[in-house]
Amino acid sequence: MSAAPARHRHDDAPDTAADFERLAVASDGPEREVLVEELVAAWLPMAHRLASRYRNRGENLDDLKQVAAVGLVKAVERYEPQRGGAFESFAVPTIVGELRRYFRDCSWDVHVPRRVQELRNKVRATIHELANAEGADRSPSVAQVAEAAGMDEEDVLVGMEAMDSYRSLSLDAELTGADDGYSLADTLGRPEARYETVIAREAVKPCLHRLPEREQHILYLRFFRDMTQADIGEELGISQMHVSRLISRSCRTIREQVEAEPQPQRLPAAA
Repeated sequence: MSAAPARHRHDDAPDTAADFERLAVASDGPEREVLVEELVAAWLPMAHRLASRYRNRGENLDDLKQVAAVGLVKAVERYEPQRGGAFESFAVPTIVGELRRYFRDCSWDVHVPRRVQELRNKVRATIHELANAEGADRSPSVAQVAEAAGMDEEDVLVGMEAMDSYRSLSLDAELTGADDGYSLADTLGRPEARYETVIAREAVKPCLHRLPEREQHILYLRFFRDMTQADIGEELGISQMHVSRLISRSCRTIREQVEAEPQPQRLPAAA
C-alpha cells in the first residue's frame, strides 16, 4: 500500500503551534490580546493570499484583504488546538467563508435576496459553460439554460435579471452607440420651473370666463398687452382709479373662487 502523498505546506504557513497552546490557556487580559495580535500578524500573509484569489471579481483588493483579515481574527479566536487539527486547515475555510459572505451580502450595488443571488450565480455559471461548449455559435436560450441547470425557466429569468444588479451604471456613463458623448443622465427628465405657472393658469381659466366681459377685457389689456392702468382708462373712457378698483375686485373674485374649489377626495384604502 503506497504512502499518502505529503501535504503541501505554503511558505506563508508559519509554525505557531506553541503560541496557540499558550493562547488556549491564557486568561482574558492584555497578555492574551498581545498573543492574538502576534498570531494574526504571523498568518496575515496567508489571509492576503486567499484574498488575492478574488481580485478579478470587480472588488478592490485592499477591501478584500481587510475582509480576509477579519476572517483570520475570527479563526485565531475560535481555533482549539486540543482538537488535533492544524490551524491552517481550520483557518482557510473560515477566511474563505468570510470573503464569500462579503460578495454575497455587501458587494452588490443593488441588494437582492439570497435566493436570487444563488439563482444568478447558477445561471451565470451555466451560461458560461454553454457558451464555451464546443460548437456553440450564439448565446444559449432561456430554455437551454433551464435544461442544462435543471431549473425552471422562470427562475432562469430571475437569475438573468439579477445579473444586471451586481453593478450599477453611472449616470455619467456614455450610452452604447452614442458618438457625441451622450450619457444616461441626458435621458432623464429635470424639474420644470414653469409647471406651477401652468397649473395656476389652468385653475383660473374657468374663473376668468365667469367674469363680466368688461372685466375680462381689462385683465387682458393689463396682463397680456402690458398696458398701464392710465392707458386702459383712456381706452375705455373711465378713470385710472376705476380701472384699479376693477382689477383688484376681479383678482379677488378669481382668488376666492379658486380657493373655494373642492379638493379631489382620496379613495378609501382597501380593507
